[in-house]
Amino acid sequence: MARKIILASGSPRRRELLGGLGIEFEVDTRNNFEERFAEDTPHREVPALMSEGKSAGFHRPLEEDEILITSDTMVLLDGLIMGKPHSREEAVEMLNALSGREHEVVTAVTIRDCSRKVTFTDTTVVDFKALSPEEIDHYIDTYKPYDKAGAYGIQEWIGYIGITGIRGSYFNVMGFPVHRVYDELKKFL
Repeated sequence: MARKIILASGSPRRRELLGGLGIEFEVDTRNNFEERFAEDTPHREVPALMSEGKSAGFHRPLEEDEILITSDTMVLLDGLIMGKPHSREEAVEMLNALSGREHEVVTAVTIRDCSRKVTFTDTTVVDFKALSPEEIDHYIDTYKPYDKAGAYGIQEWIGYIGITGIRGSYFNVMGFPVHRVYDELKKFL
């Protein structure tokens, strides 16, 4: 039986990365899940909770031949969550906090069909050089990183000039650990 893969994400980066695996899929972002979690939730567990919530909140039951993929990415600095900036000021604040420091990018992915579900998490450590105010301003004004956790995209200018090292998956920092997705998806196919 041929399986139909559904990516339930509006992220262009996730679409690009899943497409890089050479498999056919469709995108369906309709969802009833509200992204909230209890204040006492350990921060490392938040991406998995969000990914599973997005999976459970998919707008309809899955058909027998369908596989659903959901995901969530979070930037952690000193154990604190850095979400997506809501303003230029927040983006400047986040990049100043990351400047000259090491942080973690945690991505969780949930893959499910009608009979089973798997959720996994991948973590990458990222090192930033000390960024000048001019570099931060240029990046924010040119790339408008308001849809990115931590206010940056590793695949953009700031990654070229500012990231001095990573330990773990580069693609995980982009928001989708495709090496792990591939291995898990094989089990479903």
